[in-house]
Amino acid sequence: MAVIASAPGKVLMTGGYLILERPNAGIVLSTNARFYAIVKPLYEEIKPESWAWAWTDVKLTSPQMSRETIYKLSLKHLTLQPVSSSSASRNPFVEHAVQYAVAAAHAKLGKDKTDALQKILLQGLDITILGCNEFYSYRNQIELQGLPLTPESLALLPPFSSITFNAEESSGQKPEVAKTGLGSSAAMTTAVVASLLHYLGVVDLSSGKKVDADLDIVHMIAQTAHCIAQGKVGSGFDVSSAVYGSQRYVRFSPEVLSSAQGAVKGIPLEEVISDVLQAKWDHERKKFSLPPSMTLLLGEPGTGGSSTPSMVGAVKKWQKSDPQNSLETWRKLSEANSALELHLNALSGLAEKHSDAYKNVINRCSVLTSEKWVGGEDESSQAVIEALLGARNSMLGIRNHMRKMGEAAGIPV
Repeated sequence: MAVIASAPGKVLMTGGYLILERPNAGIVLSTNARFYAIVKPLYEEIKPESWAWAWTDVKLTSPQMSRETIYKLSLKHLTLQPVSSSSASRNPFVEHAVQYAVAAAHAKLGKDKTDALQKILLQGLDITILGCNEFYSYRNQIELQGLPLTPESLALLPPFSSITFNAEESSGQKPEVAKTGLGSSAAMTTAVVASLLHYLGVVDLSSGKKVDADLDIVHMIAQTAHCIAQGKVGSGFDVSSAVYGSQRYVRFSPEVLSSAQGAVKGIPLEEVISDVLQAKWDHERKKFSLPPSMTLLLGEPGTGGSSTPSMVGAVKKWQKSDPQNSLETWRKLSEANSALELHLNALSGLAEKHSDAYKNVINRCSVLTSEKWVGGEDESSQAVIEALLGARNSMLGIRNHMRKMGEAAGIPV
């Protein structure tokens, strides 16, 4: 039986850079662009002698990139070894997702279910990954067809279109996929972890049956796999939104993953994952959504992506070199973030309490520039207008402080 799981991309609306440090919060919105992972048996049946095997086969296919990698998975050490792939097509996020999901199965299912788990694994794992077109830039293809650069043109492309790579190789480096910054690696990792954990019987993610305890396991394993694959413990907001959806998020303490980081020292992976599952995950998340009748639109600037790690590094360097000014900018940015959250929540509250007035104001203001957002007919209408203007001014404040931070750090934030 095949299992298909999907996870959404993300947009960090507030909390850029600040979210790296507790207790700063960020508002992260999940998108309608999703990453899919399909898991099914590689072989229909197990040969009797296969019980003696110490390895099983894993096939990873990415049709959009025309890539296929065959691995051997050690059933004892849970390590993956490629047998028909060049290093250029290795995917560390999927590799760690597979290893950690299988380790979680061993840790959670207990000794009495070991035989059943081994049977499933000995049939091999056939994994296919697919990302919605919105995760990648198809700008060149759209322009070659003489079409305007609009969402409608993007929608004309077949689903899961083949991905072209960024311009020719430079300085001996392999060309990169042109991404749009929606958190493809986090969504992909989460989808692979979710599909495998369901396939192996660790969680039940069937429609209508999802429970917090199961999602928490997916979150912990996906968060660990993603952090170790990228070589650092990030804030984790992208994985959290891939699992739980839009939210107000405060990061977990990096120490939560200290055991996983120590896995390279030879500790058995099953023990490491047991520690991760029992650790005190102290992140905070609270459901969040945009007010009714509001939609997030994203534009591709066409200047190529930016390297988040190098930009974060530049900001941290600036913080160390100019602690007084950086602290002041940080404080103002945090206040503007909180103000935007406050105004958006106020709009949601007004939509619930005064739905007619809210709809009328939103419909009227949506076709006017902000200078003309005036003239509330009554008290509730005026409250909606004031909250709208407050949200706009807060957003402008955030952009202003981010720009100043970028100028001070010497990077184009």
